[in-house]
Amino acid sequence: MEISYYDKDIETAGRENLSAHQMTRMRLLLKDLLASNPFYGQRLRDAGLTEARLLRSPEDLNSLPYTTKSQLVEDQQAHPPFGTNVTFPLERYIHLHQTSGTTGKPLRWLDTRESWDWWARCWAAVYYAAGVTAADRIFFAFSFGPFIGFWAAWAGSKKIGALSISGGAQDSYQRLRNLIELQATVLCCTPSYALHLSEVARKENIDLKQSAVRKIIVAGEPGGSVPGTKARIEEIWGAGLYDHTGATEIGAHGMTCRGQCGVHLNEGEFLIEVIDPETLKPADEGELVITNLDRIGSPVLRYRTGDHVRINRDVCECGRTFVRMEGGIIGRIDQMLIIRGVNIFPSSLESIVRSFPRVQEFRVIVDEIHAMDELTIVVEVEGDDPEDVVKAIERKTAHLLGLRIEVTLADQPLPRFEMKASRVVDKRAAGA
Repeated sequence: MEISYYDKDIETAGRENLSAHQMTRMRLLLKDLLASNPFYGQRLRDAGLTEARLLRSPEDLNSLPYTTKSQLVEDQQAHPPFGTNVTFPLERYIHLHQTSGTTGKPLRWLDTRESWDWWARCWAAVYYAAGVTAADRIFFAFSFGPFIGFWAAWAGSKKIGALSISGGAQDSYQRLRNLIELQATVLCCTPSYALHLSEVARKENIDLKQSAVRKIIVAGEPGGSVPGTKARIEEIWGAGLYDHTGATEIGAHGMTCRGQCGVHLNEGEFLIEVIDPETLKPADEGELVITNLDRIGSPVLRYRTGDHVRINRDVCECGRTFVRMEGGIIGRIDQMLIIRGVNIFPSSLESIVRSFPRVQEFRVIVDEIHAMDELTIVVEVEGDDPEDVVKAIERKTAHLLGLRIEVTLADQPLPRFEMKASRVVDKRAAGA
C-alpha cells in the first residue's frame, strides 16, 4: 500500500508531541480571541481564563465552556448579519459561506485569507490520505452555491497542484460527458449524487468503469462509510471510495486513508474530544466535540457537533497516529430514531437497503400509529418482481435490527439529491 502524507511529522507524531503541538496552537488562538473576539473573549473571561498562557494542558480545556450551534445562531440573530464571532475588522474577510440549513436556520460564516489557506491545508491532507496527487484531474460535481460544499476542496486541489474541473451550472448528463471527455481521475460529490450519476449513466448506456475515475471522495452524508453504499458505488464506478467529514462552521476535519480503516480526524489542525451527551464525561463513543486550531478569524471552541461517533485510538496501518472514527459519522444524535424501544440511526437503515442492488432510491417515514411510533421504508426498485426485494428487505431488517419494519414500493419516482440527502420524513414532527 502506497502511503503519502501532507505533513508526515505531525500525522505520525506520538501522543505527547501531538498534544504539545495542539497546546501551542491553542494558546496562540486564545491570545487573539481574548484580545479582539467579542463572542469568545467574554465567554473565556467568564470561565476564568484571562490570559492564554494559563492554558497549560489538555485537561485545562475542561474549564472552558462548550459551544453549540444554537448559541451561534442566536448570536447572529442578535447581531446581524454575521454575529460577534469575528476576530478581525470585516475588511480582513474574503470568503462568505453558509450552512445548508438542514437542521435549522442557516449560519453565515466568514473566512480571512489566512483561514482560507488553512481550509486548503486541511483539504490537502484529505487528498494526500487518499493518494491524490498533482498528476490527478479532479472533477467537482457541485453547483458552487453559498453552501461551502466543495469550495474548500477546490482550494485544496490548488494546494496539491492538481487540475481542477468545475461541474457547476451543468445537469447530470453534461457533468458525466465532461468528466469522461476530460479524463478526470478523481470525482468529488455526495454519496447520493455518485449513485444518481450512475443511474444517468445506465440510461445513457455509459459504462463508468471505462472512465478514467479511480478515486471518489464523498462528503455531506454518512453514506461514504456505510458498507452497503460504499460497496455499491465502488462496484458501479470501478473506483475506490474515500469518506470525508467536515462542516462550514468547523472545517475539513476527517479523512480516509489508503488503509480504509475508518475516518481519521485531523488532530494536527483540530483538537478532538468525545463526550457522553448526557453526562458530558469523556467517552470513546458519543458526541464529537471539536476545536479548530488555526481558523483565528472565525473559530469554534469545544463545539458540540451533534455527531455520534465511535473512536479507535490505535495506530493505523498507514502509520497515522490520529484517532479514527469507526464507521465514520454514525449519525446525528438528534436524528436517532427510537422505534418501539429500539434505537436506530438512519445510516443503519441505509446500510441494509443499499445491500440490495436493485433498490435505486429509498425514503424512511416515521409516524405515530395507535400511540406507538412506527417506521416504514419506501423503496424504488428496478426490474421484475419488485415485491421479492421488498420481502427480502423486511427479513433483513428484522434479523439485523430485531424489529419488524414495513417496507413498501414507491408509487412514483423518489427525489434525487445533489447535496445532502433528506430521506427521513418524520410525520410526528410535522404534526400530520
